[in-house]
Amino acid sequence: MGEAQSPVGSVDRALLILQEIGRHSRGMTLDELATRLGLPKSSLHRLLGALKHRGFAAQPEPSGPYFLGSEMLATAFRFHETMDLRAIVRPLLLRLSEEFAETVHMATLDGGEVVYLDKVEAVRSITMTSVVGGRNAAHCTGVGKALLAWTYPTDEAVKAWAERYGPLAAPSRNTITSPAKLAAHLAQIRERGYALDLEENEPGVRCVAAPVFMGKPTPVAAVSVTALKDRMPPARMEEVGAALRQAVAEQL
Repeated sequence: MGEAQSPVGSVDRALLILQEIGRHSRGMTLDELATRLGLPKSSLHRLLGALKHRGFAAQPEPSGPYFLGSEMLATAFRFHETMDLRAIVRPLLLRLSEEFAETVHMATLDGGEVVYLDKVEAVRSITMTSVVGGRNAAHCTGVGKALLAWTYPTDEAVKAWAERYGPLAAPSRNTITSPAKLAAHLAQIRERGYALDLEENEPGVRCVAAPVFMGKPTPVAAVSVTALKDRMPPARMEEVGAALRQAVAEQL
């Protein structure tokens, strides 16, 4: 049986171009690609132009050979790194969800936001804005503050981060929006070893989060335990924080 035909011809041709360029470390000229792929030079040139625009192909010299672009490589490496990280941390999330009977998250820092890479819902699930692949502001989430505290370990670094990504939004009346107050708050988190979200992102929802270093100087991710306010009083948050910090250190 022959190879199934792609449902979108132009997309298929673009992918074939990337595959072919990827086989030749010294690059490929337009003529070489046209011969290899059996495509007209005019349409091939248009497709290469689109790939160059998005950074998936590069042509360092006019009329010179084409190479895979930096965005192509960056996307591949980001995916590989994220896939490995999720696979490594997933067992810890399952353990935490079972131990605390609450929803747990894993997230990474992307500029001024956190990106949720994984989430394990508790049996007694609650409605939250967090979804896998979704984003929230870093300064008002437990995972975000756990990441910021060690990624920007000085008051000056925190204030510079806030200046770059601010003004800091206030999704709740409890949100810290002052860069100076945020810097002082993150210093307390570093001293304590875990972060708290006291209804700063969503009213009625509290969170305890800890950084995940995996041998690196700055955290590669953060994990959190999230629950309704009534199920997470101060004493419970302190208990969860100590256990969470220990679990991360033991398993990762």
